[in-house]
Amino acid sequence: MRNFWAGAAVVVVLGVAVGGWQTFGGNEEPESPISAVASSDVTTTETPPATVTEATASTAPATVQLAQDTDQAAVQPDDRVLGEADAPVTIIEYASLTCPHCASFHSETLPKLKSEYIDKGQVRLVFRDFPLDQRALRASMLARCMPENRYFSMLDVLFRTQRDWATAEDPMAALSQIARLGGMSQEEFDRCMANEAMVENILTGLQAAQSEFDIRSTPSFIVDGTTHAGALSFEQFDEILKDLLPDS
Repeated sequence: MRNFWAGAAVVVVLGVAVGGWQTFGGNEEPESPISAVASSDVTTTETPPATVTEATASTAPATVQLAQDTDQAAVQPDDRVLGEADAPVTIIEYASLTCPHCASFHSETLPKLKSEYIDKGQVRLVFRDFPLDQRALRASMLARCMPENRYFSMLDVLFRTQRDWATAEDPMAALSQIARLGGMSQEEFDRCMANEAMVENILTGLQAAQSEFDIRSTPSFIVDGTTHAGALSFEQFDEILKDLLPDS
């Protein structure tokens, strides 16, 4: 499976044309995520909820604040989870699939975090969608339409090929190509993109993240109830986790 997805990533990199829709410097100030997905060039399937405050792809150093005591901090039934259910520490990641700093976390930091903590049963990672624009929303839907045991493999492909599909002149065609490489037919892809309930669930989760945890940038992480905003390095995670896992 690993070889298949690695090959898929190479094919997509070579096969998807790069357009000029979005830059990746991380310093832009995009619209509110919900207003962005409503106004982007890919039609939404449902009128989004009320506008929420602005969120950005974060380049700032990690900052910390206490998360509010809320059920949202607990693992939800539709969450996608990497690691053992009984791991003593839970990391909840809020990310946008068009965020370059989120892509860096998944390609550079997560593999080491996985080998050092997740694979050893000490940490579980919960991934939650926080789409900053319409393309991120559609990519999130594609990943969620995959079988659960292939969800994180699809995330890996989407993050590794981010510059290609996220800047393509026809993002839906680019995502459709990735879907086919992952074993999804065009009919299945179209049905996935027409899933209005999924759109509503993702945007509702985005609003909850902002209202409950004051999530304003991606990536943001809630580690054992504490919110860390910004692209944390492995070394920063290591320092946090060693305090939470003194016997590790």
